[in-house]
Amino acid sequence: MEIPAKVLEIAEGIKTMRIRGAGRIARAAAEALKIAAENYKGPNDPGEFRKYMSRIANLVISTRPTAVSLPNAVIYVMYNLGKASGNVEELKRIVVSTAEKFIEESLNAVKKIGMIGARRIKDNAVVLTHCHSTAAASVIITAYKMGKIVKVYSTETRPFYQGRITYKHLSEHGVPVTQIPDSAVRYIMNEVDQVVVGADTIASNGAVVNKIGTSQVALVAHEARVRVFVAAETYKFSPATLIGELVPIEFRPPTEIVPQEWIDKHRNVEVLNPAFDVTPPEYIDAIITEQGVIPPQSAILVLLERFGWALEKIKQGGLGKILFEETLEE
Repeated sequence: MEIPAKVLEIAEGIKTMRIRGAGRIARAAAEALKIAAENYKGPNDPGEFRKYMSRIANLVISTRPTAVSLPNAVIYVMYNLGKASGNVEELKRIVVSTAEKFIEESLNAVKKIGMIGARRIKDNAVVLTHCHSTAAASVIITAYKMGKIVKVYSTETRPFYQGRITYKHLSEHGVPVTQIPDSAVRYIMNEVDQVVVGADTIASNGAVVNKIGTSQVALVAHEARVRVFVAAETYKFSPATLIGELVPIEFRPPTEIVPQEWIDKHRNVEVLNPAFDVTPPEYIDAIITEQGVIPPQSAILVLLERFGWALEKIKQGGLGKILFEETLEE
């Protein structure tokens, strides 16, 4: 059967970055699966429904390769579908309820991170943040409401200018925020007390994959002896990295940086547009999760606790592939 228009709209929104931020992407992915299940009008056959949901899952996962929150959200729903039995209506209810549970837990995690992280912010602190992260913003806003933050520097975060979303988000909560160009981070760092950023993916060794420029911010902070905190929900930890798989770095179209006319005119010039970079764990002081604050070196413990059930499946040839195959079993 045809894929519902709303599901295609969500997938396109993630792919074209109309839907941005690892948390929002994950919740959108869960919402897409929920909508797909609710709108299933195919044969009254559990096997056909599972195949249909597998098709939707693969479509959603294909939209963004780097943010592990997206496949983790899909896997969470599909794993529960794979374990379930019953007729089509019962399976539909499983998908809908599991997707709703993921969305609710995701939103609650952001609130918990805000409370936990705010306690780590110094009194009268000047904070710098990069890109837009709802988890990082939650820490900053909560700390500000506690009277601990006097000023926030927010980078523009080119080429998509996600920093403008942060600027708007923080200012709506009364936070005094100053926007700076990405290249001004080193210039401004001597005024900064702490850095708070989000994460798209956290590897088992504690390395953080986040918006391009994050590693430069962390490097400059390290040089200036400014502490760096990463705010991230535990579903942003990558189970595949437990067996040494690398997180793929997405490269966006060059036209996001320069117009097509410029590219056509200067054909001997290559334009690279990596969307993410990797910050080594030695440049990160702590990772703030909804379960508490951990050093980067403890990321593997979070992964084993949250995704330990999946380790054997990963070793057998890839978590996502196997879980989707399970949903096809009669």
